[in-house]
Amino acid sequence: MPDTLKNMTNKHLVLQTDFGLQDGAVSSMHGVAYGVSNDIIVSDLTHGIAPFNIFEGSFRLFQTFSYWQAGTVFVSVVDPGVGSKRLSIVAKTISGQYIVTPDNGTLSHLLSHHLIESARVINETTQRLPGSEKSSTFHGRDIYAFNGAQLASGKTHYDDYGQTLAPDDLVKLPIQPGRYQENTAGQPQLVGNIDITDVNFGSLWSNIPLNEFEKLQLSYGDVLRVQIKNQGHMLFDELLPYVHTFNDVNPGEALIYINSVYTVALGVHTGSFEQSYHVGAGPDWQVTLTKTVQKVGEDNE
Repeated sequence: MPDTLKNMTNKHLVLQTDFGLQDGAVSSMHGVAYGVSNDIIVSDLTHGIAPFNIFEGSFRLFQTFSYWQAGTVFVSVVDPGVGSKRLSIVAKTISGQYIVTPDNGTLSHLLSHHLIESARVINETTQRLPGSEKSSTFHGRDIYAFNGAQLASGKTHYDDYGQTLAPDDLVKLPIQPGRYQENTAGQPQLVGNIDITDVNFGSLWSNIPLNEFEKLQLSYGDVLRVQIKNQGHMLFDELLPYVHTFNDVNPGEALIYINSVYTVALGVHTGSFEQSYHVGAGPDWQVTLTKTVQKVGEDNE
């Protein structure tokens, strides 16, 4: 990384948690951050991560971080092991952002794409909000928001933290990248995981990247056989068209499209794929798309 990015800060602090907004937890994190410095700008990524869902928190970081400039500090707190022996860390991305988080798998998607340069360990005894030493259940406020604000304000620098960890030293959830392959019959297909649900609209976002999808050499209107399994059990097996926009099919019809993070997604025109077909997302949900010779509108029998 260029020397100019070595300890760059830009005053932006971005918070992500599974705390929700029903109580004062998030507000107290904002208060701690501004207590460190009034010169920083505190923003929220989301506080709607499903409780304890580290995998979802990992994806939302991956979805968002690259749109923030180098020097931005993220605080990500999805921490079912709060107060345990899991480490608290500051990670640096290869593009110069920082992430303050427990080392519990929150960085898995970034790690699987080789986007973490290194990490350093936070001393939970000394590097924390003064006066919070007797509390062990709100590290989001006492350790992560505090250290995030210290970094964002420039009062502390990445190199001020102690033990260095290489990417391979960090906890990583099992993630198999989506990929192109040929099945036993020689048919081109894509295999991957359904990482996340587009919360408001019920579309399913896979981890099959655009560059792998393009190996199928498809045109809009081509039909793929889509199979979805949960822990090996087939829950969906239908032919769907690949389209440019949702309006290319009739309301209520299912489709394949490329989403805003440039991966393969499944949706329903003015409907929810998740609710319509009773499927979901997470590390136990697998998807396979196999190329056929049909076009949209042709008989699928």
